[in-house]
Amino acid sequence: MADEKSNAAAYWKANVRLIFGCLAVWALVSYGFAILLRPLLAGIPIGGTDLGFWFAQQGSILTFIGIIFFYAWKMNKLDEKFGLGE
Repeated sequence: MADEKSNAAAYWKANVRLIFGCLAVWALVSYGFAILLRPLLAGIPIGGTDLGFWFAQQGSILTFIGIIFFYAWKMNKLDEKFGLGE
């Protein structure tokens, strides 16, 4: 019983760490690159506009989609590690 609780606690801790990591990347790209660091990225052209505008319009969306796939992949690995795989 105690082993199951420690296993569940370790699984939850790894899951929360993964969630916070994904949220940190999302915040960096969405708020950092698109809003806060936009003046620094203004001189870098990409697709006919500057890099800061690109992150605000398309880069943050593409990053979010990438994070979704990354999270699903890592959670499958985490499930297998803790014996919770399909």
